[in-house]
Amino acid sequence: MDAIALEAKENMSKSIQSFENELVKLRTGRASPAMLNGIECDYYGDKIEITQISSISSPEPRQLLVKPYDKGDVKSILAAIAAANIGVNPVNEGDSIRITVAPLTEETRRELVKKAKAMSEQSKIAIRNIRRDFIDLVKASDDMTEDLQHQVQDEIQKVTDEAVKQIEDILAKKESEIMAI
Repeated sequence: MDAIALEAKENMSKSIQSFENELVKLRTGRASPAMLNGIECDYYGDKIEITQISSISSPEPRQLLVKPYDKGDVKSILAAIAAANIGVNPVNEGDSIRITVAPLTEETRRELVKKAKAMSEQSKIAIRNIRRDFIDLVKASDDMTEDLQHQVQDEIQKVTDEAVKQIEDILAKKESEIMAI
């Protein structure tokens, strides 16, 4: 495989990884510590992710337990989770925070599936943009023969098709996870 196609594949895999990271944040009706990824709270005047200043466990399938390493951070973490608007209601238990994830209604499940599909579409667009950029790069190259340019463009297209299929597979898995009761 051509070096340009390999570089395109590497860039596309980053887009796929980004898509997976975004999907993790979607609620599925089960409690997952990953739901709190990216939520930042005030920590001595700075913003820091909750996952860095506390341990997060799932004692039951629909519950999360957040235990800050420093008990003084409970209020800050509680406020950050409430402000994140992820559809949960955190409860202060003194030295820890308990989050109960309510079961999803059918309507909520359908909305989450729509969000996931929109996220997948954004990722596909990003992958197509990567393809376009690399094909433009190949077309602009003066040191490649026309046959070689077509060959590299075909390799880039194959890589693109593989990446789009990966996104569709990940979406299908997440969709079945969301719709499962």
